[in-house]
Amino acid sequence: MTPTRIVAAAFALSALASIGLIVVYVLGGQPQAEGILLATALGAMGGGIVLWAIRLLDAPTIAKDRPSLASSEEERAQTAGAAELEQITRRTLLVRMLLGAGAAITAALAIPVLSLGPQPGRELFRTPWRAGARLVTDDGLPLRPADLALGSVRTVFPEGAIGSADAVTLLIKVRPSELQLDGDRAGWAPEGCVGYSKICTHAGCPVGLYRAEDHVLLCPCHQSTFDVLRGAVPTFGPAARPLPQLPMEIDDEGYLVAAGDFPEPVGPSFWNLTHEGNREAGE
Repeated sequence: MTPTRIVAAAFALSALASIGLIVVYVLGGQPQAEGILLATALGAMGGGIVLWAIRLLDAPTIAKDRPSLASSEEERAQTAGAAELEQITRRTLLVRMLLGAGAAITAALAIPVLSLGPQPGRELFRTPWRAGARLVTDDGLPLRPADLALGSVRTVFPEGAIGSADAVTLLIKVRPSELQLDGDRAGWAPEGCVGYSKICTHAGCPVGLYRAEDHVLLCPCHQSTFDVLRGAVPTFGPAARPLPQLPMEIDDEGYLVAAGDFPEPVGPSFWNLTHEGNREAGE
């Protein structure tokens, strides 16, 4: 087999391996097969380029003394024309094969980009809480303020989204006169029922401990402590942001319902940012 055909075959093998890699990925992926195909594609292309450089590129001509073997002008013209035609045909073939193999490898190497997924958009700012959604227990039971004893805490979800990881909320009942909430937040705690996201703003652990005598919530992971009466502001530990408060009201049947979604992102996604900064980041 001539060097030209060997180089062309190497580029063809590289292109086929790259196409095979794309097919394997589209069909569900298999790490071992993808690794073999990628190695074959890169190795074949590299081998083809090296062989092309060694065997086919023009080398310096070294003249030696030899007996005169002069040919006629016609013979020399015919020979030169044939060599030029062969050179152009060979170079065109190899360049096209190289471009094809390069395009296939580029497509194969771009595959990981497809696995990155879509941009989150404003999803990090939204939970299933909506205005009018009743607060229900994990058994699906709606709650009235009278169902809660003073100092008690219940884990609640929006009706229709029980078990939602980002909507899980702690519902706590305190004396209304003890609450020290700012602005509109005071109206979000009907009859002393106040709700806070259960996801710690430090590392996302569940804030599952409530000390009723001190009115504080504690995260068991890193001991962040939040003051329930003052809007769940952190008073100890590494958490730097209050637990988002759920706006609540009472519907016509006396059940506790959400007046909207959390005004801030829940969890640790936006560490150490102010509420205004969070809102602007999501616009």
